[in-house]
Amino acid sequence: MRVVATAGHVDHGKSTLVRALTGMEPDRWAEERRRGMTIDLGFAWTTLPSGTALAFVDVPGHQRFVPNMLAGVGPAPAAMLVVAADEGWKPQSAEHLAALHALGVRYGLLVVTRTDLADPAAAITQARAEIAGTSLGVVETVAVSAVTGAGLPELRRALDRLATRLPVPDPTAPVRLWVDRAFTVRGSGTVVTGTLGAGELRVGDELELTGTGTRVRARGLQALGAALPRVTGVARVAVNLRGVSRERVGRGDALLTPELFRHTDLVDVRLAGDPVRDLPAEVMLHVGSAAVPARVRPLGPDTARLRLARRLPLRVGDRALLRDPGRRHVAGGVTVLDVVPPGLARRGAAALRAGVLAGLDGRPDEHGELRRRGLARRRDLERMGVTVTTAPVAGDWHADPGHWHDLRRRLGAEVARWSAAHPLESGVPVETLRRLLDLPDRSLVEALVVAPSVGSPLAVHNGRVGPGAAAGPPEQVVRAVRRIGTELADRPFVAPEAARLAEVGLGHREIGAAVRAGLLLRLADNVVLLPDAADRAVRVLAGLPQPFTLSTARQALGTTRRVAVPLLELLDRRGATRRLPDDARIVLAESGSGPESASGSRSGPEHGPEHGSESESGPGPAFVADRVEVGRAG
Repeated sequence: MRVVATAGHVDHGKSTLVRALTGMEPDRWAEERRRGMTIDLGFAWTTLPSGTALAFVDVPGHQRFVPNMLAGVGPAPAAMLVVAADEGWKPQSAEHLAALHALGVRYGLLVVTRTDLADPAAAITQARAEIAGTSLGVVETVAVSAVTGAGLPELRRALDRLATRLPVPDPTAPVRLWVDRAFTVRGSGTVVTGTLGAGELRVGDELELTGTGTRVRARGLQALGAALPRVTGVARVAVNLRGVSRERVGRGDALLTPELFRHTDLVDVRLAGDPVRDLPAEVMLHVGSAAVPARVRPLGPDTARLRLARRLPLRVGDRALLRDPGRRHVAGGVTVLDVVPPGLARRGAAALRAGVLAGLDGRPDEHGELRRRGLARRRDLERMGVTVTTAPVAGDWHADPGHWHDLRRRLGAEVARWSAAHPLESGVPVETLRRLLDLPDRSLVEALVVAPSVGSPLAVHNGRVGPGAAAGPPEQVVRAVRRIGTELADRPFVAPEAARLAEVGLGHREIGAAVRAGLLLRLADNVVLLPDAADRAVRVLAGLPQPFTLSTARQALGTTRRVAVPLLELLDRRGATRRLPDDARIVLAESGSGPESASGSRSGPEHGPEHGSESESGPGPAFVADRVEVGRAG
């Protein structure tokens, strides 16, 4: 199927011509037929001599109904511009041509009607001159009389030639069906119509309805009056929807392939037409069948930022039209350059942005988008209309090579700076690096570390970035632990007091470093034992009459409540012991088992708020070790 929209001044015979070509009445309303003037969009179709099906979108020509006209022309790929031989070029002829030019319509015909009333030569000469300087360029011309039928066979053949020139749209493209009519059919429910520009619709497809974000389903499809299981663009199509009432859908809405369009109310555009500085503060943006008020912020001589009154499913490269509603004229056509533009809060940002936009041509470009953004998700690029061909750097994140290289350099510098400020830490928390590098996802930090270059000195250990080889704690910490280990050799469950720990050089941060290295087991604040203390305690407790009490356990272990309480709670969490209703316990296993047997519960006292916390000057959350090696220190 091919789709052609009419255009031209009021009462120049557009509807009469469509009626003569198709045998169908395009004027749908009784008021239109009574007044002999098209008010809203009309639809009709015919079969050309070649067998090609051709659908017409007949538009009103009166100035009062230009918004209706634009709703019909917007999605159409070609136009039939109609000029009456007896009246020649008129104001709405010019405005309709300006609209076609603004929308970038490149395919069309000039049809001069009423040749039974006047010689068409003068009208042809003037119309061709007007059309030549627009996107339509040099067009084939046919002179006809819908009353006598003269020229109609030639027009049919010309339409056939036009149909063969129209580009074939991509059947795999995502669906964006701009709704130009919505109504209710008794027994079927809500039906919408529109011009499907590309892609394919199938009965049963789930679609997204703009405005509400509602998911709806196509319960039926019709094209040219026939029910079909699928319709491929370009086509006039009627869609019977399930999941939405008539009141929630109307002209200007769109049916979309879910998740493949970005809804935006802020776009940067290039204007072809009136100078940007001459635009009023508020204009009307026409795109597809939608008409939305927009506020204009000039950026460059031909570029501007538009703030839309409502969000629209727009992509880079979309063509639209700006109309000055006050002066009632087409201000120009716009090409969408960016649907996710950056903020302009800083002084001079608008001028810098104008410089960036000056180099854009409105063609979706993956490398250009990544160069400007640094990082972007694949799904976000695709929703902008960008085809993604590069490999991701992490998950579905894609990066500009230069930006990625700079991030690698900055990562090394940040790790070095952190290590110098926190010598007792085993590495920089990944979350801290994410914030320092201003990255949107932790996975990007890990990707920078894992594959920055061959022989990288960095690696990720337990949620921290540090030396590639598992580095031990500082030597002074190792020496201090050895001293404590000697004292605990004969009395393994007598935890040193805080004063003794400080005396040997084990302060808050040093203890954290030792715990992370698996040299100490922390039970609570300043309560530390050697890492094999839990397993040794299970063996001692297993030799007691079962069940046993806290007091019995304390005596058997030769320690105090300060150590016995958190130690038994640790064993409970590990599943080595079980606490009974009367607060007695039994041993379930002679050694800890399961994934926590080497480290205890992450939420337990040995991983309390002080565990692995950073210094007062260091950002980031407290670090929690994933494993603690079981073994004697020193």
